[in-house]
Amino acid sequence: MRIGVPREIKTHEYRVGLTPGAVREYVHAGHSVFVETNAGSGIGADDGVYRKAGAAIVTTAAEVFSTADMIVKVKEPQPGEWALLRPGQILFTYLHLAADPQQAKGLLASGCTAIAYETVTDARGGLPLLAPMSEVAGRLSIEAAGGALQRHRGGRGILFGGVPGVPPARVVVIGGGVVGTHAARMAAGLGAEVAILDRSLERLRELDEMFQGRVRTCFSTIEAIEREVFAADAVIGAVLVAGASAPKLVTRQMLKSMRRGSVIVDVAIDQGGCFETSHPTTHADPTYEVDGIIHYCVANMPGAVPLTSSQALNNATLPFGLALARQGLAAVAENPHLRAGLNIHRGRFTHKAAADSLGLPFSPAEEAIAA
Repeated sequence: MRIGVPREIKTHEYRVGLTPGAVREYVHAGHSVFVETNAGSGIGADDGVYRKAGAAIVTTAAEVFSTADMIVKVKEPQPGEWALLRPGQILFTYLHLAADPQQAKGLLASGCTAIAYETVTDARGGLPLLAPMSEVAGRLSIEAAGGALQRHRGGRGILFGGVPGVPPARVVVIGGGVVGTHAARMAAGLGAEVAILDRSLERLRELDEMFQGRVRTCFSTIEAIEREVFAADAVIGAVLVAGASAPKLVTRQMLKSMRRGSVIVDVAIDQGGCFETSHPTTHADPTYEVDGIIHYCVANMPGAVPLTSSQALNNATLPFGLALARQGLAAVAENPHLRAGLNIHRGRFTHKAAADSLGLPFSPAEEAIAA
């Protein structure tokens, strides 16, 4: 199969769909890889490194899209890229369609087969291609919150870990999944007072055992969210409903009772955000203020550390990508975990949660593939 790797064009996105090491694996398996010039510059990999790995370098994204049978990216295709996709072509990348109706319409119109990293599953019910970036984003959320809490950036002017004789910051993490766990680990490691909320008692038991009393666990109710958020210096939104829009758990009204200069970091912003007042921001302009509360809502947080992120992502995506390259659509038909990743196929929406979030018709993946 011919694999295409375009340069990422989303604002301040420095990751790359395939690292040179991943290219070597595809080439070793007998596939051809076409990489747009400078696609790897964000991770310090120039065209020469990709050539050495066995890739052909092409000058434009249009050439990548016109040549490749499968496009491997990191972020969702931008409007100019929708027009380059064609019927029968496989797109393998993050999509987050539930919060992006325009992209959904563009992909439906293209006739392509779009497989979303964030909805591919594994035998344990996990999301193995989302997990690496969730780990990165969870850790970065604490760095972002710590920076935004500094007074010259509008924050309360509080140090996460405090100092002897001065109490530490209070950090509240809403959601005990991969993002929330890594955020809590980082915050606790810095010496903050940390609480984590989740609606699964089983997960709360796991977190209690994991952190050995260093993190408070709370069952998530409206009352509990209000209690914890009102007393917090930093709130991390780490809620995920696979493929669907994130629920709005902190309302505009709640902001009025929060501490002035406190910070909220919405890691769920790719799925629409879990704070009512959230809207996407960029690395160039990451924060804004609503009712005295600093909001950090960067939609591609792992893009700030592209070398770490690209390597971690490729470690996870490589087996699935190689299966697609080897078998094409048959891999989706045969593998239920890849089939869970199928969001759009030849003009049909094949992921129910995303389709329902957008109010669009849904076709089961098996029916769409057989049609």
